[in-house]
Amino acid sequence: MAELVLSALLHVLFERLTSAAVKSIARYRGVDAEIKKWHRSLTQIQAVLIDASQKEITSAPVKRWLNDLQHLAYDIDDVLDGWLTEAMQSESTHESEGITSKVRKLIPTCCTKFSRATTTMLAELDRISTKLQDLVKEKADLGLRVEEAQSRPRNNNRRFHTSVVDPSSIVGRQAEKEALLQQLLLPADEPCDQNYSIVPIVGMGGVGKTTLARLLYHEKQVKDHFELKVWVCVSDEFDSFRISKEIFEAMAKVNENLTNMNLLQEALGDHLRGKKFLLVLDDVWTESYPDWETLVRPFYTCSPGSRIIVTTRKEHLHKQLVYNPLNMQLLSLPDDDALSLVARHALGVNNFDSHMSLKPYAEVIVQKCGGLPLALIALGRLLRTKNNEIDHWEKVSSSEIWRLKDEGGILPALRLSYQDLSATLKQLFAYCSLFPKDFLFDKEELVLLWMVEGFLNQPTPNDSTEEQRLGHEFFDELLSRPFFQHAPNIKSLFVMHDLMNDLATSVATEFYLRLDNVSEKSIRMEMLEKYRHMSFVREDYIAYKKFEAFERAKSLRTFMVTHVGDVEVRQSFYFSNKILIDLLPQLPLLRVLCLSDFQISEVPESIGTLGHLRYLNLSRTRITYLPEIVYNLFNLQTLILFGCDELANLPNAFLKLKNLRHLDIRDTPLLFQMLLGIGNLKNLQITISKIIIGSENGFEIAKLRDFKNLCGKISIVGLEKVHNAIYAHEANFSQKRLSELEFVWSDELNDSRNDMLEKEVLNELKPCHEKLLKLKLMSYGGSEFPKWVGDPSFLQLKHVSIKGCKRCTSLPPLAQLPSLKELLIEGLHGVEVICMAGRNGQGLCFHACKSLK
Repeated sequence: MAELVLSALLHVLFERLTSAAVKSIARYRGVDAEIKKWHRSLTQIQAVLIDASQKEITSAPVKRWLNDLQHLAYDIDDVLDGWLTEAMQSESTHESEGITSKVRKLIPTCCTKFSRATTTMLAELDRISTKLQDLVKEKADLGLRVEEAQSRPRNNNRRFHTSVVDPSSIVGRQAEKEALLQQLLLPADEPCDQNYSIVPIVGMGGVGKTTLARLLYHEKQVKDHFELKVWVCVSDEFDSFRISKEIFEAMAKVNENLTNMNLLQEALGDHLRGKKFLLVLDDVWTESYPDWETLVRPFYTCSPGSRIIVTTRKEHLHKQLVYNPLNMQLLSLPDDDALSLVARHALGVNNFDSHMSLKPYAEVIVQKCGGLPLALIALGRLLRTKNNEIDHWEKVSSSEIWRLKDEGGILPALRLSYQDLSATLKQLFAYCSLFPKDFLFDKEELVLLWMVEGFLNQPTPNDSTEEQRLGHEFFDELLSRPFFQHAPNIKSLFVMHDLMNDLATSVATEFYLRLDNVSEKSIRMEMLEKYRHMSFVREDYIAYKKFEAFERAKSLRTFMVTHVGDVEVRQSFYFSNKILIDLLPQLPLLRVLCLSDFQISEVPESIGTLGHLRYLNLSRTRITYLPEIVYNLFNLQTLILFGCDELANLPNAFLKLKNLRHLDIRDTPLLFQMLLGIGNLKNLQITISKIIIGSENGFEIAKLRDFKNLCGKISIVGLEKVHNAIYAHEANFSQKRLSELEFVWSDELNDSRNDMLEKEVLNELKPCHEKLLKLKLMSYGGSEFPKWVGDPSFLQLKHVSIKGCKRCTSLPPLAQLPSLKELLIEGLHGVEVICMAGRNGQGLCFHACKSLK
């Protein structure tokens, strides 16, 4: 599968090699002839990639050739990126001297600032040219031929994957469901030595354990039977404290900063006292009975009849949990059910009665998949766009991939599904190998990483919004396959099945390294010089010794910390300062640096040497400032400072970061006044949590007009200080695509508050109706609301909260909002009547706290 990145990477290289900037630099340095040779050689190689991608399945030499080519493509890209970075540095120098012009036009004249081709650079170019010619020659020796690319029909039905389990989409399992349901609903007086009993679901990966558990979890009888329900994904590491905390916070619906296990379990026991609960522990791997005993210790207080569903691959685990003799050993689907599952996902029908010509191939696929639902669904979706192409069904059923050994537990069916992806999607999927099993993916954050890594085929994009849109489409396509799945409890996040994670790791080969506790021991030192992307799981303390060998990893582009599950509030993680000071400067090609949640108080000056850096994530660290030298990071596109609650200011030279496109400063003490001027950075999207109006007349709200790409959610506090509605009009909120918006006035309602003025101000603050999901209005001093509040044009608005608006005599027509799901009204003392006309109220959750009067 080594072909996975080449097509996409070569596309980027061709654009760079033919760009005016690179041509100008190459001419000045006297290497333009060499650059033209690179282009010709790469063109010859590109022509045989289709043939190579087929032959690498069974030919180790072809796979090695593709890997070598991919490494060389990375090297060429690094050289060209270095030239373009130097061009930007030269441009900055000219501007500081009072000379201004555009980069592309500037490069020919600014070349006088470049050093002529040095001995070191010429040696590097010679090495690349020699290796490239060797690969061209080897291409012929391997017998690689030019083949026509087959058109790839676009799948228009790939957005049907939802977070809610639809019982009608589940094939078979009815008998298993009924047996488990009977166990869950047994009367409370059943013979049992505990107030709760264990209901295990045991089976191999991909057989459908989690799907069956979700089906039970959402069953109406189950919802009515239990007072409390909680779903927790356990995964490889059985952390009793983390699991206990997740259970408590989900049941109590609070986010407590409990750090003591004893206090936590006491609180959990108190909350469970006398209540019948259902707990699902999904994907349990531990076989340690003491670990289990620690976890269930507080459960003795619950009401009899409580249940714990455990999904696991470990047969030995359930034998130790002797509370219930039932062993639901989930087996593969019978052939008839397996055929039906393929038909549903490939053809949109329940059987092959109307597609008899395809049935023989489907039967072969079912046998080779071993009846595993995950594999059957993946192949069904692969075939969905080719449902009438017998040749393609025959090709899939007889593919060479079925003959591969089941290496590392990777199912050939999943490899086939991966093989059908486009080159770009293969690259994006392989990148996900950097994240551990059960990692919670945020779609927006992952797309940002794809963007800065240059995976979206736009090496110098001018429109970041368009690039994000493309990334979202790619993510949705992977979601529809199903390479991703919706997280069970958090609809906005996503997870990857363990088998899919294994698949990503297997195709990532020697370019990606996830430095977890297993691979850390077996890492080959000679491979360090080849790795391009590296991640590691956060630990309480990370010493320099862990990364000492990485001084040899000169080609590394990604240095990223990850985690499993949610980050605990105020949980402390420590990171050796020696890594920052000594190691990072040894990694000059870094493009992604993520050190979130570590107790880092200072960013070293050496950060300025990372000229290729595109992405810097220092969220929830203890930094108080960024050094002025960050202006050297000319390529920086994304800067995440979310939750840096000690960050006092931004560098004076911040405006020199002209390629910055995403700045996240939520939950920082940075004042709005400090940000004035930043909004002028072209294409910059700013995410900020709160803007406080500080002046006496509130004129600074008008400055928001410069923040054209303000996004996400924001709170505007102190609106009673805005003395002229024109200021609010100039803020231009109707053009800002915000998802959550909170408008806050002072809760002190005195005679100086002008109710007509406040209505005019609120009217001018009308937001863009396309994206708004949540609206909060607090302590508004008008007697009535402007017409836009409750306007049905806000099609996406689901949550509305109106609090402390004491002068209001009537509510806006909120019943007209077509998507409204939750309405909270509190402290509207002047309101006597609420009219909900216009909707039947179905699906609307209405809260009136205490009394409206």
